[in-house]
Amino acid sequence: MAKGYWIARVDVRDAERYKDYVAAAKPAFEKYGANFLARGGTFQKLEGQPRARNVVIEFPSLQAAIDCYNSPEYQVAAAIRQEVADAEMVVVEGV
Repeated sequence: MAKGYWIARVDVRDAERYKDYVAAAKPAFEKYGANFLARGGTFQKLEGQPRARNVVIEFPSLQAAIDCYNSPEYQVAAAIRQEVADAEMVVVEGV
């Protein structure tokens, strides 16, 4: 079974409140087997408009990645994130 990945590009507007998002999202990530491969850190712009924070999260399957996002646990966290950050997120299936 192919793994699933969240790819998120984020500009945080309120760093203190973003910590609330991280804490609120943790139970969903643990429940669905999230493994962070990239979480912020140094990056180099190659093409397009970059964002300040780039995140790649691996899940055991594409369905686990989708279920995590749609879970009640994560939706509480997403509401916080949407108030304090601008983001683009996609879920992709691994090879």
